[in-house]
Amino acid sequence: QVQLVESGGGLVQAGGSLRLSCAISGSTFSINTAGWYRQAPGKQRELVASITRGGSTNYADSAKGRFTISRVNAKNTVYLQMNSLQPEDTAVYYCNAVRYDTSYVYWGQGTQVTVSS
Repeated sequence: QVQLVESGGGLVQAGGSLRLSCAISGSTFSINTAGWYRQAPGKQRELVASITRGGSTNYADSAKGRFTISRVNAKNTVYLQMNSLQPEDTAVYYCNAVRYDTSYVYWGQGTQVTVSS
């Protein structure tokens, strides 16, 4: 089993920055890709960024140039550095992790990010 706990969300003014953290515990050896998704009110959950155990990254167009995903395997932690935040970035941000063997996806409980104009 795998557990994910996000932290680092909050309220920030437009143009500000936040760093989200996702602590992964349990059978961490089974995890390949980890990522961040977000869901705004009335919208579908969407990918923000993902990173493989080897460090390959993938970003949504909306995140490119502003957000950076990173991963410290020794700490089983995934980070999302978010700069130049805008009101449209307001959402609940969820961490996820995908198993190597079954591709089963684990989700965290989410952390709220609110950007005021």
